[in-house]
Amino acid sequence: MGKATRESYGKALVKLGKENKDVIVLDADLSKSTKTNDFKNEYKDRFFNMGIAEQNLMGVAAGLATVNKIPFASTFAVFASGRAFEIIRNSICYPKLNVKIAATHAGITVGEDGGSHQSIEDIALMTSLPNMTVIVPADDREATEAVLAAAKINGPVYLRFGRCNTEDIFDESYKFEIGKGVQIKGGKDVAIIATGMMVQKAIKAAEILEKENIKARVINISTIKPIDEEIILKAAKETKGIVTVEEHSVIGGLGAMVSSVVCEKCPTKVKKIGIADVFGQSGTPNELMEKYGLTENNIVKTVHELLD
Repeated sequence: MGKATRESYGKALVKLGKENKDVIVLDADLSKSTKTNDFKNEYKDRFFNMGIAEQNLMGVAAGLATVNKIPFASTFAVFASGRAFEIIRNSICYPKLNVKIAATHAGITVGEDGGSHQSIEDIALMTSLPNMTVIVPADDREATEAVLAAAKINGPVYLRFGRCNTEDIFDESYKFEIGKGVQIKGGKDVAIIATGMMVQKAIKAAEILEKENIKARVINISTIKPIDEEIILKAAKETKGIVTVEEHSVIGGLGAMVSSVVCEKCPTKVKKIGIADVFGQSGTPNELMEKYGLTENNIVKTVHELLD
């Protein structure tokens, strides 16, 4: 079993802090949960707890970026994308400042905290902003690589991390590249395009379909914006249709981005699996994944519907 991508984020920050003294971390009084505590313990003079004041968190991060620091601003996704949206828009993206927003506890797998804390619209909000890069890592290795890569590019980045453990998909040979999708499994019948923790579900669904003699291509899209049009269009041309899978609303997320690409450049059938325009509710992560159809069995069912 792998680890939660929020834990990978914490470990990657410590590595970054050693490599680059301009890296500064800010948190909204949630450092134990966001795992920025690791950085705080190593580099106390470069860590700032801004308290429960998310707008100020983003504003201070923007100010630090103007003096050539590389600030990582961390809090839960629902607060980072929602409460601080205006500051992110006007103080970070509008002037294209070098701020990295690391949002943890995204999606419905926050679990018992319920719908008020389950951010299922953050990808839609962040991809709507000009100059923003949006990254949703699938596992420990990719999350670590994504944090290191985000620090190297100049401009705003939104990194989306989860609370729950994710199974390892990639090994040490994996090289993450911003803006590039990865084909994990080949197949000519259908393409399953997934992001974040749903990539592991897509892989399992493809294994089930294989036993039914259905060859499913599995693609990991970790950079939602800028999205890898080339890998999507190749799938659209070479398969009978696409199923997108995400732990996010079907409105404005991965499915919407993929649909936009194929609609304009290579029309094909697309079915979207995600949260169907409703709020989440309290429950265990597994219960919620089952309730909202974020399972390998529902992916298999949806593939059958598409092919039929």
